[in-house]
Amino acid sequence: MGRHRVGKAAVVLAVTVAGVSGCGGSDGEDEAKPAATSVAPVTKAKRVPLGTATKRFRAAVDKFDRDGGCVYQEPGMCWDQMKALMESARTLRTAMSRTEVRGQEFWSGAYVLIDKMEKGIAVGKDQGATADGTNRDVVVDTAHDLSWWLEDHPVY
Repeated sequence: MGRHRVGKAAVVLAVTVAGVSGCGGSDGEDEAKPAATSVAPVTKAKRVPLGTATKRFRAAVDKFDRDGGCVYQEPGMCWDQMKALMESARTLRTAMSRTEVRGQEFWSGAYVLIDKMEKGIAVGKDQGATADGTNRDVVVDTAHDLSWWLEDHPVY
C-alpha cells in the first residue's frame, strides 16, 4: 500500500512538471511564444557630455521660440513641446550629476529650476495658457530661466 501512494505521487509530480515546463502534447505553438516577464529589458542610457547636453537644452529652448512657442491657449495644445523641453532638461541634469566640473554646489540653481519643471510636467497634461496656476507657464518659463542660468554660468 505504501508503494502505491508513492507511485501515485510520482505520477502526479511528473504530470505537474511536464505541464509547467510546456511538455505534453503541444503542437509547437507554445515554443514560438516568448515567456512573459515582469522585468523590462535593461537599456543602457547613452552618456551625453555636459557641454553637449547644455547646448542641446539651449537649442531646444531656441527651437521652441523659433517655432512660435505655444501658439494655442487651449489645454493640451502645448504638451508635446513641454515634454520636449523636459526631456532635454533631464538629459542636462544627468550630465550635470555625472560631472565633477565646479562641484554640485555650483549646479544647485540649475537643479532647482529642473525640479520646478518636473513638478509642472508631473501634472501629466498641458493645462493651457489661461487656467489658474497652469503648468504650462511653470514648464516653459522655467525652461527659459534655466537657459539664461546656463548662459550666465558657462561650463564649456
